[in-house]
Amino acid sequence: MSIAPKKLAILVGGGPAPGINSVIGAATIRAAVEGVEVIGIKDGFKWIMQGDITHVKDLNIQNVSRIHFRGGSYIGISRSNPTKDPKHLENAVTSLLRLNVDKLITIGGDDTAFSALKVNEMASGRIKVVHVPKTIDNDLDLPHGIPTFGFQTARHIGVEVVKNLMVDAQTTSRWYFVISMGRKAGHLALGIGKATGATLTLIPEEFANKQIKFGHIVDILVGAIIKRLSYGKPDGVAIIAEGLVEHLDPADLESLVEVERDAHDNIRIAEINFGEILKSKVQERLKEFGLKATVVAKNIGYELRCADPIPFDMEYTRDLGFSAAQFILDGGSGAMVSIQNGNFVPMYFKDIIDPKTLKTKVRMVDPASESFYIARRYMLRLNQADFDDPHELAKLAATAGMSIEKFQATFGYLIKNDLLYQFIKEGKFAIASSESNLAHRLQAENEKSDEYDEE
Repeated sequence: MSIAPKKLAILVGGGPAPGINSVIGAATIRAAVEGVEVIGIKDGFKWIMQGDITHVKDLNIQNVSRIHFRGGSYIGISRSNPTKDPKHLENAVTSLLRLNVDKLITIGGDDTAFSALKVNEMASGRIKVVHVPKTIDNDLDLPHGIPTFGFQTARHIGVEVVKNLMVDAQTTSRWYFVISMGRKAGHLALGIGKATGATLTLIPEEFANKQIKFGHIVDILVGAIIKRLSYGKPDGVAIIAEGLVEHLDPADLESLVEVERDAHDNIRIAEINFGEILKSKVQERLKEFGLKATVVAKNIGYELRCADPIPFDMEYTRDLGFSAAQFILDGGSGAMVSIQNGNFVPMYFKDIIDPKTLKTKVRMVDPASESFYIARRYMLRLNQADFDDPHELAKLAATAGMSIEKFQATFGYLIKNDLLYQFIKEGKFAIASSESNLAHRLQAENEKSDEYDEE
């Protein structure tokens, strides 16, 4: 009696990201050329963690050869988490063995990476596991300068959307609060905001305190609106990272919304209309100063996740898919795929687990980097220079209908609690010249032009 040949399985977890199909296609072709049968596990861990092995799709060169051009996932996707219940994890491993799978490629973010790690542990060598990092959030702990796949495409599409909103804002004299995806980190929001020259971008990493007060966010936005009005400009575009919700003071969060969580115990940010809440609170705050602004809240994220990949991600993900298949065909296991300086480098699970969370580490924006410093210097928002210059301070106070002393007392805390200014005082930025002189040179350029929101 002949023994059935072993198979390679591919599954996708988490949320969509441009380039998934490129990984699936490249990995399938590489394995098929070696005579290995490949199957796609439909809808991530959803079915196999229940012991259901009927939701599979045969993958071959013929049916995957052109899928790399398109967004979405050829084999579906889900956020189902087998690590929440030991029985589900056992079912997932048993289901793969029943399908005669001895090699598994998972595609996903930090939660899926953790699931891959636990499957690898439970399989105890019976199934080799390799993970391909995917997320438009760019927050997996890859070496500096190496993006997660899908990020560049998401940023590209996001920039196109925001460019149009900036023109609309100027044309109609309104503000847009654009809520950008990014569950924990602000990479996507900052990438879009910096590329477009948006009026300002808010990300969780810029706050000195781990827990952010909702009123602090509101006052930053109100301060920016007042500053624009002091220049005679009633319009602007603020890019706001949705990850701020994860960092809100729990008391503030509970008072704003009824919080729901997903299978990975993450706040269901999509269910929180953060933009509309901010819009309402900002407008209420402006009324205190006798001011009014037309504000439109706009979420961008779902429009980005299933976009066709740009050439960068198309090429990058084909490299990742090939490398994942080659690694596992060569007997490798228990690692995440990375391409570093043009070369494949396995990042083993044991080396990338955060000892505190027992999950893969999250890469945050570095607020002490000069890249972030440059981004901030081109934003139009209240800064130290505004409080140091009597003329600017008087203009801002007059716009808000307040005395200079009252304006300082109301908004001065924004600077004291801003990590950027702490780092400037510590001399972390070699390129920083006189803070006040630099700010005002950029402000002068801003007043000369209606096309750009430069400070």
